[in-house]
Amino acid sequence: MATQSMATLMRRALALAIVGWMTAPFSSPASADGLMPGDVLNKDTAARIEGMMPPELLQHYKDGKFENKVVDWPANVFRWESAFQEATLSNKGKYELNEKGTIIDKATKEQPPLVYGFPFPDVDASDPQAAAKILWNSYYGYWYQGNSRNLTRLVWANPDGIDREAGQNVFFMYYDGQSEPYRFENPKNLLMQMIATTTFPTDLQGTTALSWRYRDPEKRDSSWAYVPTLRRVRAVSPTNRSDGFLGSDMSQDDGPFFDGKPEDFDWKLVETKDVYRIVDPLSLEGKDNFRWLENGGWRTIWEDPSPTIGFEDPNWKGLAWAPIGPALAKRPVWVLEATPKDKYYLYGKIQLYVDRETYQGIYNRKFNWRDELMNTYIILGLMSGKRTRPDGREDWLWRSNMGYQVAENVKMNRATVSGLRGSGKDPANDRRIPFDPAFFDFNTLQRFGK
Repeated sequence: MATQSMATLMRRALALAIVGWMTAPFSSPASADGLMPGDVLNKDTAARIEGMMPPELLQHYKDGKFENKVVDWPANVFRWESAFQEATLSNKGKYELNEKGTIIDKATKEQPPLVYGFPFPDVDASDPQAAAKILWNSYYGYWYQGNSRNLTRLVWANPDGIDREAGQNVFFMYYDGQSEPYRFENPKNLLMQMIATTTFPTDLQGTTALSWRYRDPEKRDSSWAYVPTLRRVRAVSPTNRSDGFLGSDMSQDDGPFFDGKPEDFDWKLVETKDVYRIVDPLSLEGKDNFRWLENGGWRTIWEDPSPTIGFEDPNWKGLAWAPIGPALAKRPVWVLEATPKDKYYLYGKIQLYVDRETYQGIYNRKFNWRDELMNTYIILGLMSGKRTRPDGREDWLWRSNMGYQVAENVKMNRATVSGLRGSGKDPANDRRIPFDPAFFDFNTLQRFGK
């Protein structure tokens, strides 16, 4: 018994040490420059944060079209499960990238069957492969959140209001980056499978897309579509992931932040700096509401009825897609730059802002092949929080009280908003839910169109 107690204490001490090691370099009080927590970023204060936000977004504040309160990001609070943190520590020096940008085991020079934890916990900014390693860390930090299902709305907005919207029922199953209870056999060497089906309006209802992504860098995605008017499943090309989804300004390669295959791009680290990012202020305060689902997994429940987006408030005078419910927080970031290897890719350059502590995505800026800015994708920042399962196991997941993901078409002065609460009394907003892999079989794809 004494030996067990000592082992328990040692594990706890290790977990605390890892938390301090992972967060200490980045957690610091707000500095005197820029804005302080409690200040409001608007047309009167925007000049004080010049260079600390993408210029096209800062211009919205200068024009009085955006306005947000600045809040403090709590120091030394964001964390992951102990197993994830211990795996991250053990990954130090274990992996490297080959010439294609694929993660391989440093000892065997082979792709590992599964990676858990951040694969590169000690990124060196002088490393020529630093940018790709940062992106891989961002991916594994997101995949760690587990399988998901979301009933959400996709909204096309002009500066003054909504043009149209569509309901989406989206399912993701992840094979890589999962903790022990959530792992599956993976004979196809899959990274993930995804189904997205449109629930409304009538002219789009039942339109469904299915995608399989493989871990093999040489193997292209497998993609299928079901269109109700044709009543059949068709294989579709996986090479048009930069095109707008359902004609919107949000592409498949946007995903939760950026969802392109890292090996399809050349990467470089441009700079490190501090920026102001859009955040869920209730999440930073430690608030969220959730329940355990009967078949396993967590449903997050958004209870705050306050407007999140400008078009939800009839009294709002700024841009319709402005974030009126979220706040701003100052964060240390890496700025990555990607050049597509495919010269037929819609964009010639992509800039990604990644949080240096949490590896969450912040901004995704896309330029055409003439280096003109075309699109800016904004991602909501979240704090992590503990959830205790019925069996006593602790899950540490992102806290969420609202959704805000906006792809703004800079040239056309319009935007596409996603992540909004779905319709109904208790819409799915689920994480770490179990799936039977057969659920993602393309032979049964038409069931979603019925």
